[in-house]
Amino acid sequence: MRVQLSKLAAVAALALGVGGVAQAQDYPYRDITTAVVWGAGGGTDTINRMIMAEMEKHLPVSINVINQTGGVAGSNGMVYVANLPDDGYTLVGLSESNVTAAVQGGWDKKFDFWYPFIVGGSPDLISVPADSPYSTLQELVDAAKAAPGTIPAAASGAGSIHHLNLLAIEQGAGASFKFVPYKGSAPGQEAAIAGEVALVVTSLAEQAPLIEGGQLKPLAMLTPESAEIAGMTVPSAFDIYDGLDKYLPLKQAIGFAVHNSASDEVKSVLGAAFEKAIASDTVAEWAKANNYDVGGQYGEEAQKIFATLESTFAYTLKDLGATTVDPESLGIAKP
Repeated sequence: MRVQLSKLAAVAALALGVGGVAQAQDYPYRDITTAVVWGAGGGTDTINRMIMAEMEKHLPVSINVINQTGGVAGSNGMVYVANLPDDGYTLVGLSESNVTAAVQGGWDKKFDFWYPFIVGGSPDLISVPADSPYSTLQELVDAAKAAPGTIPAAASGAGSIHHLNLLAIEQGAGASFKFVPYKGSAPGQEAAIAGEVALVVTSLAEQAPLIEGGQLKPLAMLTPESAEIAGMTVPSAFDIYDGLDKYLPLKQAIGFAVHNSASDEVKSVLGAAFEKAIASDTVAEWAKANNYDVGGQYGEEAQKIFATLESTFAYTLKDLGATTVDPESLGIAKP
């Protein structure tokens, strides 16, 4: 009898052990960490903290958000996550600006290393100081055509999405401005308010407080849609210049990613939680309050968006002489 009981105990222990292993293999069974490549309080950080809080509601674990900053175009955070297992327990919080890390020597991979999820972004617009003599985009462009390359324009740093949007409006409208690079959107906007530059191209989310405070005067959205801000309608540049859709829109793509080599289970679980979070009232209300457009693309659809951004950014930087690695050597196709 004692022998039989021992055998039964052994069988029960084995069964529990097997059950425990099976349970451990169900993703996720422990907390997830999202390492944001940009600093705390910025747009990418804020969006990730918001969407992770919503996704937690549809997962059996918590998602902790940390900041892993530094490097070239956010490369420190990407390298950190890339070097960890592709088990879905460490995600990377990123944005469209990270697609330039490879051509600037930050790391040696194309962006398709990632399986991305796009929460959304804020559309770009052209604004001028509140006391500017220009009241419409047409007036500004006419002045630039009359004196090519003399009207100073701020649009963050060379190769940023804001700089690319400035180049696009130049090409689409046939005008030429004097680009003045700044280390970020905030310094560029401050330069416009101070009168150091005649116009600034940044996002609506970044400009909104300054427009509402009467410090900046918006002239045109660089998207097909107009926008309502501070009781006024900002027209679309597409309504002013035919054929602008050949160059625009170039929009922000802020969100997070997991290794593309992660299992189908990991991608499926994250995708299901992401879809539910994106469809929530919380996300819709947050986006409206903060002047963001909700994206919701992930997987192959999001990879195509990032591939276009990577190509456009990489070859623009190459033309500006701002690359240390030839995009062709990385297999990045020309736009």
